[in-house]
Amino acid sequence: MFSKSKPGDTPTQTSRDDASSRAAAPSAAAPASPTSGSADVGQRPPGYQAPPKASPSLLSSDLTIKGNIQTAGDIQIEGTIEGDVRAHLLTVGEGAHISGEIMADDVVVNGKVVGRVRGLKVRLTSTAQVEGDIIHKTIAIESGAHFEGSVQRRDDPLASETPERRAPVQRRAVTLNQNSDAEND
Repeated sequence: MFSKSKPGDTPTQTSRDDASSRAAAPSAAAPASPTSGSADVGQRPPGYQAPPKASPSLLSSDLTIKGNIQTAGDIQIEGTIEGDVRAHLLTVGEGAHISGEIMADDVVVNGKVVGRVRGLKVRLTSTAQVEGDIIHKTIAIESGAHFEGSVQRRDDPLASETPERRAPVQRRAVTLNQNSDAEND
């Protein structure tokens, strides 16, 4: 009779009463060498160390930037930005002020943003002040947050907008005549 073998084991003949031969049989497959071609895809060679994750960039409270900022990493803004900001994780500090569009996978607003906010996950804390539209996949707005604008949920809020995708804006024109009476168009 043969025992069940595991991948990499060679079949060994054992009897039910022969405990010593069962103990002698290999119990686990030997790890494959990195060059054998049979290594698991997710397995790392011995001694492998993942590269350290970069720490978030910090723009301090005494810093003012006029222009756009773009990073593939994380950024925390405590100062003033006049321009668009794009990042993986964007944290707007409590004393920060951003005038422009912000776009990130994760957006946490503690300070003031004047402009559009686009993110997969958007969180407005109790100290947040946002004046502009928010386009999100998921959103959390804490009690005490100040928000003026519209909120729109999308499966992919980071995708660029095309003219047909933009929501129509309803406008009402008012014309004043010399009698100061308002006429609606």
